[in-house]
Amino acid sequence: MGTVVLAGKEFEVDEDGFIQNPELWDEDVAAEIAKREEGIEPMTDDHWKVVRYLRTYYQEFRIAPMIRKLCKETGFQLKKIYELFPSGPAKGACKVAGLPKPTGCV
Repeated sequence: MGTVVLAGKEFEVDEDGFIQNPELWDEDVAAEIAKREEGIEPMTDDHWKVVRYLRTYYQEFRIAPMIRKLCKETGFQLKKIYELFPSGPAKGACKVAGLPKPTGCV
């Protein structure tokens, strides 16, 4: 584990750079992660739709949703998710959303 400063806040991160305390996350942090890790700038409404869905799901169930559910609930095909987050829904989208590293298939 290490630490990283994002949007002026210090976060503990795991070996893959996932934030360990999702409660400290905010949209400024998301935008910085997106820029640093995914090369996304600026975040579009479609990016935010995915990130907000992931956050809402995580807050309710304490896990990331399965890919099928993410696609169904956002209305985006998997190809679109990869266009938005080039490293994918688990590594890219979940990291931007400030979720812990998914343990299974997102």
